[in-house]
Amino acid sequence: MSADNKMMRAVVQYGFGGPEVLRVEEVPRPEPLPTEVLVRVHAAGVNPVDWKTRRGTGMSGVLGEPPFVLGWDVSGVVESVGFGVTTLSAGDEVYGMPWFPRAAGGYAEYVTAPARQFARKPATASHEQAAAVPLAALTAWQALVDTADVRAGQRVLVHAAAGGVGHLAVQFAKHLGAQVIATASSGRHAWLREIGADELIDYTAVRFEDAVQDVDVVIDLVGDAHDRTSLRSLEVLHPGGLLVAIPGGVSPELADAAKARGVRVSPFLVEPDGPALARIADLIDAGDVVVEVEEVFPLEQAAEAHRRGEAGRTRGKLVLRTTV
Repeated sequence: MSADNKMMRAVVQYGFGGPEVLRVEEVPRPEPLPTEVLVRVHAAGVNPVDWKTRRGTGMSGVLGEPPFVLGWDVSGVVESVGFGVTTLSAGDEVYGMPWFPRAAGGYAEYVTAPARQFARKPATASHEQAAAVPLAALTAWQALVDTADVRAGQRVLVHAAAGGVGHLAVQFAKHLGAQVIATASSGRHAWLREIGADELIDYTAVRFEDAVQDVDVVIDLVGDAHDRTSLRSLEVLHPGGLLVAIPGGVSPELADAAKARGVRVSPFLVEPDGPALARIADLIDAGDVVVEVEEVFPLEQAAEAHRRGEAGRTRGKLVLRTTV
């Protein structure tokens, strides 16, 4: 933390571009408004939306022009509370995905946000593990539970199952009683089977639509930008089945193709959800869900974390440690 308690360290970018636009600077520390909490951030998760936004896509249309501070996933300790907050107190360990898709400024030593956008962090998880959870877990949870209403006995196909969202979607679908089919390179198969996948498809060796049929729900974490994954996924759904198109949304072409096949498609964007994070924390503490963190970087190496993430093939999540 900065020696001046009115200032803090944060990763600021002043223009769109490559990882080199990210740099650590001293910026004013925020103060909580009524119903908000000030959280001393111990760790911040790194997500694909971060580097997409850094490049000028992702949530750049919401954040506007730089300068801004990236990051939505945080885990830390409540420093102080604004007027009206009764659910949290100073000293509570919390985690959350505040403000998404508006700016949260998670790559920093402090954030402020509405208290109810946080939940108490899993007691069994470190701050680095907890920071890897919110955006990825809420994406998987809201897609499976709220959007798809997955039930026991259904067949769920998860694309990019070894990634941050994917490995949690596999576990949540299994928790809900589904039969889980996962696409991933063969080197990830043993691990994915350990965490709940029933069937594995090596997408580098076979076309998934040739290997699986009669699926109730597809959680598509790839999109049509890569090898028309969403359109091809329609072929594996049984009549009335649902494709949740997460990264690319539903194009007119995809909507027309789904209608012609008698299946459903839904766009999706994750939302802050404190109550769901509390349920997810319970699953983690019960040992029913594990969180995979591939590497933790100091805040000063945010650019390197972005380079690693953009290279692809990450197992689980990358995290920034904001404490020194």
